Amino acid sequence: MHAAVVGPEPLRTNRGLRRFANHAAGAAALLIAGCGHHAPPPAPPPPKVSVVTVQAQAVPITTELPGRVNACRTADVRPQVNGIILKRLFVEGGEVKAGQQLYQIDPAPYKAAYDSAVAAQASARALAERYKPLVEANAVSKQDYDNAVAAYQQAQAAVETARINLIYTRVLSPITGRIGRSLITEGALVTANQSTALATVQQLDPMYVDVTQPSTTLLRLKREADAGLLKQNEAGQTQVRVRLEDGTEYPHAGTLEFSEVTVDTGTGSVTLRALVPNPDRLLLPGMFVRERIDEGVRQGAVLAPQQGVSHDQKGDPDALVVSSDNVVELRPLQTDRAVGDQWLVTSGLKPGDRVIVEGIQLAKPGAKVEAQEYRPPEGGARQAAAMPQTATE
Repeated sequence: MHAAVVGPEPLRTNRGLRRFANHAAGAAALLIAGCGHHAPPPAPPPPKVSVVTVQAQAVPITTELPGRVNACRTADVRPQVNGIILKRLFVEGGEVKAGQQLYQIDPAPYKAAYDSAVAAQASARALAERYKPLVEANAVSKQDYDNAVAAYQQAQAAVETARINLIYTRVLSPITGRIGRSLITEGALVTANQSTALATVQQLDPMYVDVTQPSTTLLRLKREADAGLLKQNEAGQTQVRVRLEDGTEYPHAGTLEFSEVTVDTGTGSVTLRALVPNPDRLLLPGMFVRERIDEGVRQGAVLAPQQGVSHDQKGDPDALVVSSDNVVELRPLQTDRAVGDQWLVTSGLKPGDRVIVEGIQLAKPGAKVEAQEYRPPEGGARQAAAMPQTATE
């Protein structure tokens, strides 16, 4: 009796499960169908970037080179005779003239030697004069007369030597210039041609400004000088300007010297020398300065802001440029030199190109962007306007 009642129950249960599954599948289908009616999320707007539109312009080309100031002439003062220093006759750090006495060496022994030589010369002269008529009368031999004449000539040479040594007791300045501190004091013993100088005199007007550069710079400057591109003075010499260590402009223009230049075989560099007037003694030996050479004006030059120029792994410059349809392009560049905060571009950009200077990290080559012209800060714009637009190396 119980088996007849229990038998159909599992069947009813399975049918209920199938019915529930069918309802669930239908609900899921309806849910999926309902989701398909929602619109996809909108695409993000193109990133905003700031650009600078490059233009062709006339750019003064200037080569600025670091250098050191050297004295035009330098002379070490050394004694030429032995003796005791009696006096120092100059003010350390003062100006001296060529031939001015600087020291006095004790002249007593040299004065005695000179007097002795003069006496010997007088004796030899008297003997030669006495022998002269005797040899004509054959009273003395010709050989004795010749010996007397030779002795007189030797005595003359001895007098001249003694006179020169006496003069050398007065130590004179070899050149005109500024003398440094004295390295010897009164009472010191000095020797002829000693290695230690008594003092050093330097000629400070004019001065040399020496800069070391690759030989290619020298060749370029020579070509530009021959072509008349470099700024020259009335004598046809290439002019240079000097900027001092504190950034101030030196008031006197110098001239570039191309002669007597040798190339260092180890580095391939040369030392370019400029001759600069120094009437006020403002330039001093050893001073660091910058030498500026005007190379003329380059017409139709294209300048790109440095903040918009990057370099690849090889170190070659490139820039991101926005095309007319607002698509980003990667342009390889060739640059010549810096012009203030810009690069002088010789290849890769043309007038009217828009170079990205802000938002570079958001711009990808081939992607669209929203470009707007870059506006520098007000203070930065005033500072840039005040800076001279000259190209320097």
